[in-house]
Amino acid sequence: MPFIRNGADVRIGVVGVGARSRLAQRTMGGAGAILAAADTDAAGRERARAFFGEDIAVYDTHEELAASGRIDAAFITTPDWTHSRIAIDLLKAGIAVYLVEPLATTIEDCDALLAVAAETGVPLYVGHNMRHSGVATTMRRIIEQGEIGDVLAVWCRHFVGNGGDYYFKDWHADRSKSTSLLLQKASHDIDIIHMLAGAYTERVVGMGDLMVYGDITDRRERPGEIMSDWFSMDNWPPHAQTGLNPVVDVEDVSMMLMRLGNGVQASYQQCHFTPDYWRNYTVIGSEGRLENFGDSAGDVVRVWNRRHTFQAAGDAEYTIEGVESGHADADRITVAEFLDHLRTGAPTRTSPVAARQSVAAGVLAAASLRNGNQPYDIPALEPWIVEALEKNTMEARSVAS
Repeated sequence: MPFIRNGADVRIGVVGVGARSRLAQRTMGGAGAILAAADTDAAGRERARAFFGEDIAVYDTHEELAASGRIDAAFITTPDWTHSRIAIDLLKAGIAVYLVEPLATTIEDCDALLAVAAETGVPLYVGHNMRHSGVATTMRRIIEQGEIGDVLAVWCRHFVGNGGDYYFKDWHADRSKSTSLLLQKASHDIDIIHMLAGAYTERVVGMGDLMVYGDITDRRERPGEIMSDWFSMDNWPPHAQTGLNPVVDVEDVSMMLMRLGNGVQASYQQCHFTPDYWRNYTVIGSEGRLENFGDSAGDVVRVWNRRHTFQAAGDAEYTIEGVESGHADADRITVAEFLDHLRTGAPTRTSPVAARQSVAAGVLAAASLRNGNQPYDIPALEPWIVEALEKNTMEARSVAS
């Protein structure tokens, strides 16, 4: 059933007007109208008017925004540790939620939020935009065409060349707020691994360390600033970075091994001080393998499905299409999917159940790397929650939980 009756435009609010809030601009000129915003910081309230227009109604808190009666749905683009509390408040107020990933920073907060979404029936959409990226859809199509047989192993290496600017100059660097970059940054890739493999992680082991940014002593607070205020490609080499967050205790190199529910073996590696910035996936099947070379428009995914010694070119090559620099196109598709779901009831490709499973894997991988590489089993989500939420998605139904 559609959430918005009679196909009306969706009245939208934005909670948290930082760098990621520009995502909501994707609704402008479409089936939604941004009418209000809330931010606890004065600088954020000023950005709201700059980003969304002088006529926008601006509030100090999400509670005031919810009570205003102005909105049907809200984009929550606040820092990660606030996600669950704000989303729960809005869902209970009958306001549909687009929540930027990750779902939350603890498994307990994820499950509490999903329980409210299941109980209320108010739509909860998690912005795992990588599911709509050209590289992910190309790999998925190759697998579905049977070109590499049954998926048996998935590997992902993430070279986070912008890591020093993106994650070590604000709250992301503080594990009390982000938990781990195996959660905050890796949640996308864990979700894609689950999607490509057709199952969720059941057991995880982690390893990692703070190898570079912990040694940098130039630290400061950044009140009122957002990432675009300090980002520069000239911030190189990594040891020359300045102005790091006062607390830096998340790892800048992290690795995790995963055993999925269908027996697929998977791995993920992340480094925040590489010179280049891209993701490399390898998917190995019973009759071949695929690998991407670059992850943006014009880059390629290659397939090997005949026996060889070393052959860089592969047996087939597919050009990645439809992605601008970064994830702009994928953002556009997720926003359109969210609005379409509200207006028509159409099922979504992103899934709050899948989002919880990626958080759970990242949280417990971080616990493992900080506790002598102890393996952890992923706790199951309550079946009634899964049943209530999966009926709204086309994706989670196809993956064993």
